[in-house]
Amino acid sequence: MAHCVTLVQLSVSCDHLIDKDIGSKSDPLCVLLQDVGGGNWTELGRTERVRNCSSPEFSKTLQLEYHFETVQKLRFGIYDIDNKTPELGDDDFLGGAECSLGQIVSSRMLTLPLMLKPGKPAGRGTITVSAQELKDNRVVTMEVEARNLDKKDFLGKSDPFLEFFRQGDGKWHLAYRSEAEFECIHPEKQQKKKSYKNSGTICVKICQVETEHSFLDYVMGGCQINFTVGVDFTGSNGDPSSPDSLHYLSPTGVNEYLTALWSVGSVVQDYDSDKLFPAFGFGAQVPPDWQVSHEFALNFNPSNPFCAGIQGIVDAYRQALPQVRLYGPTNFAPIINHVARFAAQAANQRNASQYFVLLLLTDGAVTDVEATREAVVRASYLPMSVIIVGVGCADFEAMEQLDADGGPLHTRSGEAAARDIVQFVPYRRFQNAPREALAQTVLAEVPTQLVSYFRAQGWAPFKPPPPAAKGPAQAPQA
Repeated sequence: MAHCVTLVQLSVSCDHLIDKDIGSKSDPLCVLLQDVGGGNWTELGRTERVRNCSSPEFSKTLQLEYHFETVQKLRFGIYDIDNKTPELGDDDFLGGAECSLGQIVSSRMLTLPLMLKPGKPAGRGTITVSAQELKDNRVVTMEVEARNLDKKDFLGKSDPFLEFFRQGDGKWHLAYRSEAEFECIHPEKQQKKKSYKNSGTICVKICQVETEHSFLDYVMGGCQINFTVGVDFTGSNGDPSSPDSLHYLSPTGVNEYLTALWSVGSVVQDYDSDKLFPAFGFGAQVPPDWQVSHEFALNFNPSNPFCAGIQGIVDAYRQALPQVRLYGPTNFAPIINHVARFAAQAANQRNASQYFVLLLLTDGAVTDVEATREAVVRASYLPMSVIIVGVGCADFEAMEQLDADGGPLHTRSGEAAARDIVQFVPYRRFQNAPREALAQTVLAEVPTQLVSYFRAQGWAPFKPPPPAAKGPAQAPQA
């Protein structure tokens, strides 16, 4: 399982802070906290204190790990520091703000109003946070050949290999470049034989230092992740009014479909600026003619199937449930092809500005297996990923085949997928796990899938990201 984990540093500045000191401006400091669950927050770091300033730009950055597949809730607190104690309880609170790390990196720079408490602004105070990835994304590519090497094997030629090392920090590290061409000298032979010249030559034919863009490079470069949802309304789900149905809404108004939707959607929504998400149903008879549809808008507006935020999808689902008749069969291809058409339009722009993620929530095995295989294979050539969550206890063997972890997916005619774009998980595996566990699993491969597509096309980030911040003694990767 791939995980997008990297270090990010946050730069913080504030404007129009309220003054708590008499006769002078406040001496602000910023504290960063992260939600660790259960209503608990842990401190990740603090900036320096800036004296007598109502619009500070803190020079000390705040560092933390970035995980794409989880919602990392952050809280920024600004305090007026008038003593030397590390505790903040005896310092004046100038305002705070909460957001997710995903919101910061997808915006590149995020400005929020400071609040003294919910519903009470801290005057005109604002906080601005910008993010940079801590990395060196230079990669060295070399093509090396050796000529006329000594024979070291008794009955055959040698099996040579080449290593470059560099010395630093008292240790030897694998290096990444050498002279364009040099002789291979054996010091003992050179001392014993006056006629000795060399034991062969090594030629570095190509040595290139290239930039290898990361997932955050593309996200911070303006790539929008467009999220689409497809919900299974086939008859095998059971009568929604029955407590045995997978579509039955509990007294709290939730079921497995909605739990899975919230888990995945709460992560992905941070990477879509307008927060408008198309949502569809499939496998139901829909009004007014009660024909079976495998691609109907949950809001029953085919010309505008967009829902405002994840809550908008939830509301549309709850309203659609009593208005349709659950039927069948379970066909995935229509919705996959629907999203693929938009992905193809984005690909025609020939830039890394858009990527598409389709979430399919289903209770059973796919019926249109061959059509779905063909749809997935075609989509593998587009900026698109497909996530399938199996709800209930059905046999999901066909879904595992679509996942193609054992090798490329093929159509009946033998056409192979360009890359693996499907991730399937059964919901029952996470029934007793924290809600974020499902998202961590199904979204783990999306960053790799996005980067692999754009790299294969040779597309750099849509807007070049700022120069990456480097840690101490970082060198390019070989």
